[in-house]
Amino acid sequence: MSDPEGTVLEKDPPPAKEPGGFGGRRRFWSARRVPAGLAALLILLITGAFLYDVVAVRAHRAASGWRRELARQLAERPLDDIWVLTGAGVAAALGLWLLLLALTPGLRALLPMRPTDPDVRAGLYRDAAALVLRDRALEVAGVRSVRVRVKRTRADVRAVSHFRELDDVRADLTAVLDDAVEGLGLARPPSLSLRVRRPGRKGR
Repeated sequence: MSDPEGTVLEKDPPPAKEPGGFGGRRRFWSARRVPAGLAALLILLITGAFLYDVVAVRAHRAASGWRRELARQLAERPLDDIWVLTGAGVAAALGLWLLLLALTPGLRALLPMRPTDPDVRAGLYRDAAALVLRDRALEVAGVRSVRVRVKRTRADVRAVSHFRELDDVRADLTAVLDDAVEGLGLARPPSLSLRVRRPGRKGR
């Protein structure tokens, strides 16, 4: 379940201790219903068509033209034929895609938070984390505008200052944002990448 602030809570059994002491820092796994549903539907249609034609042949009816043509093509075409290679490439790519979906967590927009309860896993959406950092950065004197992008391991902050020395603004922003990042409660706090500039100029 989730709340308006972008935090997700998920009932979960106590996580097993993972190598390297990362128990509780596991990423959330996506259900991936759409890819799984599409793959299942495609397999169902293909196998259904073959099964129907096989049953029709067993009932003393002529095999479908498409199956006879497919059998002829498979029997006559050499392995180095362009269509054979293309079909094999498409099948291999599809298999690798499904394997990648099966072995990777997904839900890249959801960052795991530090566990505070063994029965609850909490996560924070990247957009919500970026909004928190942006609001904190705008509280610093001299900051005119801020753009924040939160990634898995880094928070990119681009600020525009219209008065005060840039070094002073940068120092205040660093202190405020370091505190804000820690206050997010993330299991793996992102490192801070900060740039401050004047309006219309490239910053450092």
